[in-house]
Amino acid sequence: MTRTTPLADTRNIGILAHIDAGKTTTTERILFTTGITYKIGEVDEGTAVMDWMAQEQERGITITSAATTCYWNHHRINIIDTPGHVDFTAEVERSLRVLDGAVVILCGVGGVEPQSETVWRQADKYRVPRIAFINKMDRVGADPEHAVAMIRSRLGAYPLPIQVPLGREDSFQGVADLVEMQVYDWGRQVTGMEFEKRTIGEAEEAEFRARRVEMIEALAEADEQLLEVYLSGAEIPPADIKAALRRATLAGRCVPVLYGASFRNKGVQPLLNAIVDYLPSPADIPPVEGFHPKTHHREIRRPSDDEPFSALVFKLQNDPFLGALAYFRVYSGKAKAGTAFYNSNKDDEERPGKFLEMHSNKRREVKELFTGDIAAMGTMKPVSTGDTFCAKNRPVILEAIRFPEPVISAVLEPRTRAEHVKLQTALAKLTKEDPTLRVTQDPNTGQTLIYGMGELHLEILTDRLSREFGLRVNMGRPQVAYKETILRAAEGEGVVDRPIAGKPQYARIRLAVEPLGRQAGFVFENRLKSGILPDVYAAPVEDGVREALDFGQLAGFPMTDLKVTLKEADHREDETTEAAFKIAASAAFKTAAVKAVPVLLEPIARLEVIAPEEYLGDVVGDLNARRGAIDNVEARSGARVIHALAPLAEMFGYATVLRTLTQGRGVFTMEFHAYEAVPPQIMEQIVARIEGRVSYDNEGRT
Repeated sequence: MTRTTPLADTRNIGILAHIDAGKTTTTERILFTTGITYKIGEVDEGTAVMDWMAQEQERGITITSAATTCYWNHHRINIIDTPGHVDFTAEVERSLRVLDGAVVILCGVGGVEPQSETVWRQADKYRVPRIAFINKMDRVGADPEHAVAMIRSRLGAYPLPIQVPLGREDSFQGVADLVEMQVYDWGRQVTGMEFEKRTIGEAEEAEFRARRVEMIEALAEADEQLLEVYLSGAEIPPADIKAALRRATLAGRCVPVLYGASFRNKGVQPLLNAIVDYLPSPADIPPVEGFHPKTHHREIRRPSDDEPFSALVFKLQNDPFLGALAYFRVYSGKAKAGTAFYNSNKDDEERPGKFLEMHSNKRREVKELFTGDIAAMGTMKPVSTGDTFCAKNRPVILEAIRFPEPVISAVLEPRTRAEHVKLQTALAKLTKEDPTLRVTQDPNTGQTLIYGMGELHLEILTDRLSREFGLRVNMGRPQVAYKETILRAAEGEGVVDRPIAGKPQYARIRLAVEPLGRQAGFVFENRLKSGILPDVYAAPVEDGVREALDFGQLAGFPMTDLKVTLKEADHREDETTEAAFKIAASAAFKTAAVKAVPVLLEPIARLEVIAPEEYLGDVVGDLNARRGAIDNVEARSGARVIHALAPLAEMFGYATVLRTLTQGRGVFTMEFHAYEAVPPQIMEQIVARIEGRVSYDNEGRT
């Protein structure tokens, strides 16, 4: 079997945006326009092809990333539609890791919104070239100039409009393409199923030609080749402008901006043209780097069918008919169904009988995969998100995907004791799918604790337990996921000198702890001279410390942002075991941590609150009462927009409070910002509550 689409004509793209900006609606129009679907799916009606989960259809939001494939102008476009809600940011993270380009959807009224900033930063991290599509140009209050200005000011990008919108709000009827100097005119029709493509008329030519010159001048600043031609005074044909736009977009020096109204089917065809013209193919992406699993030497895989096979697993899913499915992106080489895959992370082999090309939750079987393909396969062996599939004779481990830490937790209990084992099995499957879900057992009460990215995240989890596994569960009130750290350096010693399991055991450890900056995590350093501690005991020492980190000395929360240095160790030839060193290391760390002044860290949320001006004082006053810090207040479309930071612990139930304060006219968005130290007085209250001396009020505050 040979390729049906050349690598240079393949596009792997994601659709990214803030919630309700129109991601899934735009994707549905793309599928209809390219002939993949014969009927347009609607998010509000629960008929969107890409929102296939029952929870997505009921709520009108995207929860999990969905993949599909379509064709336009002889190009194959693999699309991943991603969630816009902050609770499901992990789906965006995993998708961006394997995509080559992205379309960022912005609302023509709201412009750059909080989750727009989040997904933009995620795309920056993976250096994903992107184009911007300013949607909802037909809505009252649409302001394309303001949206473009926000791309520059809030995202720090270089937006380059390559179209001029024809009208706005209810008079929006099309766009003028400044590259080709052509008009796409849908007229005043409501559905926009048909449009006229024509050259720009004489009455409009002077205005649009001036706008075209502005575009070329701005593009010349981002592309040296075009600058030379521009300075020579020669006429620049559309093909040269497209080539320059493509170079600048791939290099991240500009973001082409387009306009449309996806719900009215306006602007989708030019958007598809831009995806083909300006976003990269797999051949345009730099080679991926990894390391050899045994030698740890650097390995490089170039995007070519002739290279050794390599692929990255970016998503796992439990299918009711096929069982465990692994989604992966092929970075190099090719593979036929029935041949062995080597999982270099697990040092294990798998022989998939077939590959699946996914279309949302539907699938088509394919016999062979090539570089740049995104596919899925059933798996019987243990596989994790971030694992690498490769050729066994040319092994490589590609860089894994890093996910954010969960920030809230809740107690989860089955309705009956008989369902306890079934619940643990179901949770194991769901946490394998979603790396931002964590499950632990409280060491004191034995209760099951679930950790997630937000209240909606945990709510969806309990709904899935009911629908997919037939489990009715009780979930406790969500609480924030506190952490602990230390304020100063200290040392501690741990000694084991007693019989364990009837045998004499001895180990002595002395270590030092010191604080690190926020988000630094945990660092372990062994400063012992060579030969003092046999290698076999070094790993148990670190394991003992890591286990002690899970249960902090202040209130039992996980510890982070600190460094542990092993300074002394002592053993006896016939009385020392790995277990003894593990216990001694744990004891030494606990002693040092108590001396190092442990403190609590709490998650801080970034807020954007939109409210009518007459309620501004009440809203700001309430935020201040919640320990909020106001960054700034700006005017937008007749309302006030408040940007603030506030402790997540103070924000439970805020939606109800805001509705009351603004008579139902206020809205807000919230996303995780960072962990910061809890003020001493609040910390005392939290510790007292953990120890059972005080209780929550009705809003979850102490």
